[in-house]
Amino acid sequence: MPLFGKSQKSPTDIVKALKEAVNSLEKGDKKAEKAQEDVSKNLVLIKNMLYGTSDAEPQTDIIVAQLAQELYNSNLLLLLIQNLHRIDFEGKKDVAQVFNNILRRQIGTRSPTVEYICTKPEILFTLMTGYELQEIALNCGTMLRECARYEALAKIMLYSDDFYHFFRYVEVSTFDIASDAFSTFKELLTRHKILCADFLEVNYDKVFSHYQRLLNSENYVTRRQSLKLLGELLLDRHNFTVMTRYISNPDNLKLMMNMLKERSRNIQFEAFHVFKVFVANPNKPKPILDILLRNQDKLVDFLMKFHTDRAEDEQFNDEKAYLIRQIKELRPMPGH
Repeated sequence: MPLFGKSQKSPTDIVKALKEAVNSLEKGDKKAEKAQEDVSKNLVLIKNMLYGTSDAEPQTDIIVAQLAQELYNSNLLLLLIQNLHRIDFEGKKDVAQVFNNILRRQIGTRSPTVEYICTKPEILFTLMTGYELQEIALNCGTMLRECARYEALAKIMLYSDDFYHFFRYVEVSTFDIASDAFSTFKELLTRHKILCADFLEVNYDKVFSHYQRLLNSENYVTRRQSLKLLGELLLDRHNFTVMTRYISNPDNLKLMMNMLKERSRNIQFEAFHVFKVFVANPNKPKPILDILLRNQDKLVDFLMKFHTDRAEDEQFNDEKAYLIRQIKELRPMPGH
């Protein structure tokens, strides 16, 4: 009795057929339409092996292992991503489902696909540049966030030049793509705490010069999201060194004081959560202290009237009262 029954093709056959179809699609010759059908058909076969169907269970571990090995050996994962824009709508979704399932595969504590991608980082770089193409951006985003769950893959992405393209992707004019890119961007900067803290410390100047542009963006959503994320990054204890450096720069304080006065109440509120870190710092550098002292009375008056309708928000009101007290008690450094 053959392992796959009469009608079922082996993983080797399916991967081989899919690779030939993708190659044909890439060439764009007169067989392209047939190739399109073959790509879709074989992707469905692979997806059914991994997820099962209403009539059949997913395949056994042995067959899935064989399928994964064939995908690695044939370099098909990269080939599919490079040609994602040529594959039809359902096929694009199938690629993402197959990719994410194979990525999550574990053997004991090992994740063989993660190990494989570490040797083929081009897979990650191709996914990242997927945000450049509207028709595949969201599919690539789904795969990227799955990759970002693994520290080894997040590290490759963070430390690549392609990471800095996110500062552009989060501002593209298509709202759902910009939002998706921001989700991936946030995931990369927050999921693996120690990795992220090290990355931000080592690349502080480059990251924050780019970040400044997001905070000054013409786009309201970009400004609000990036301001909220900045607050989260600064208040995460793993990022203590980064926070200390950020709140020692008087330009950053001036920007937050201006944002407290923005027309949008949401932006005012997020700016408050960054501003409080400057005030609460027990070791304020002189330039920071000087700005706060110069504006001492104005800041106290401003904060007294700031978002007084948030009566229900106990934490906010406690923090506001604490800031007002701190600012009232500010004194010049001895000897100045």
